Amino acid sequence: MQKIKPLDHLILILGALFLCVPVVMALMSSTHAAIDIHSNGLYITPGSHGAETYTKVLTSRGGFTGDVTGLLMLTNSMIMGLGFAVGKIVLSMMAAYALVYFRFRFATLIFWAIFATLLLPLEVRIMPSYQVMSELHLLNTYTGLIVPLLASATGTFFFRQFFRSVPDELLEAARIDGAGPVKFFIDVLVPLSKTMMSAIFIIMFIYGWNQYLWPLLMTTDESFFTLMRGIKSILQVWVGSQIPDYNEAFALAVLAMVPPVAVVVIFQRMFIKGLTESDK
Repeated sequence: MQKIKPLDHLILILGALFLCVPVVMALMSSTHAAIDIHSNGLYITPGSHGAETYTKVLTSRGGFTGDVTGLLMLTNSMIMGLGFAVGKIVLSMMAAYALVYFRFRFATLIFWAIFATLLLPLEVRIMPSYQVMSELHLLNTYTGLIVPLLASATGTFFFRQFFRSVPDELLEAARIDGAGPVKFFIDVLVPLSKTMMSAIFIIMFIYGWNQYLWPLLMTTDESFFTLMRGIKSILQVWVGSQIPDYNEAFALAVLAMVPPVAVVVIFQRMFIKGLTESDK
């Protein structure tokens, strides 16, 4: 029987507390009044304004136009996260499929050229990307929010490695059965790639969900604001004696954590399996 090591458990408990305490403090502070948070700091105990605060941030209309609600910003963040994750999976799978199975000249060189785009993060190419979207009249659109973020090599790299580990016998069997390239891709590779798709979906959904800089540049219409912009706009209010609505900012932060956490919890087994599985 393996001996229990108290020091290992203590380190794990301290690590868990280090991660969980800020979240708990944000949740508890969101249930207090803004003036109490401003005067006394963060809280670790629940207050009496929780239902009122969360109802207000989800349903109350505000902003410069007076039409923006937390639910609308939550919907925009969800559309951006899902659109980015799904679009990345589709494009990455097709690119990896072409690189692995079509075996055209300079395929390896093209792959490394694609892989080199990892050295060019969004911050480096943000101005030319913005100019292209502006000239295409895609500012303040979901297309403009999502499409420019799809151009990176992360998903292509993972799917390429995955496809290369698929036995060639499957391709030969599909050819004998009369399956063409499209049918082989849809009927064979896509079902085999479910775990990898889940892993990539989690990574890309969280990346798209947490975007702040790109939506900040792309959206001037408040109807396209995301939760990240909503939190920032609340904390920027400081006029005279008016203090920011800290409780509402904390409530939006808590709401912003719920979808990514739910995605990770739902797909965690497939996520681990997709990143570690080598046998098909």
